[in-house]
Amino acid sequence: VQLQASGGGLVQAGGSLRLSCAASGRTGRSYGMGWFRQAPGKEREFVAFISRSSGRTYLSDSVKGRFTISRDNAKNTVSLQMNGLKPEDTAVYYCAVGSVVRWTVASEYDYWGQGTQVTVSS
Repeated sequence: VQLQASGGGLVQAGGSLRLSCAASGRTGRSYGMGWFRQAPGKEREFVAFISRSSGRTYLSDSVKGRFTISRDNAKNTVSLQMNGLKPEDTAVYYCAVGSVVRWTVASEYDYWGQGTQVTVSS
């Protein structure tokens, strides 16, 4: 399985970006797709998760109300719409896939994308 993330960039505070992640290969039917982020000097942090089967979504408290995660099962893609961006959202964003139970735990995911940089200026 390969994951290709795109859509990062530089944006001013209050702006928006949309990240996309395309999965190729045999991901299986019972998997979820998540987004994590890692800022310099910090641990990788859970951002959002969506179940492929149910479509249920989960967002971290820090992004709830500003970010939205969605998926297109036919295309095997997941997107992260980020609105109201803040400087503290600056990080490398990673998409991940796995048959996860604890969606906030990075080690539960089997495959990871290469990461895309998001920089929010104040």
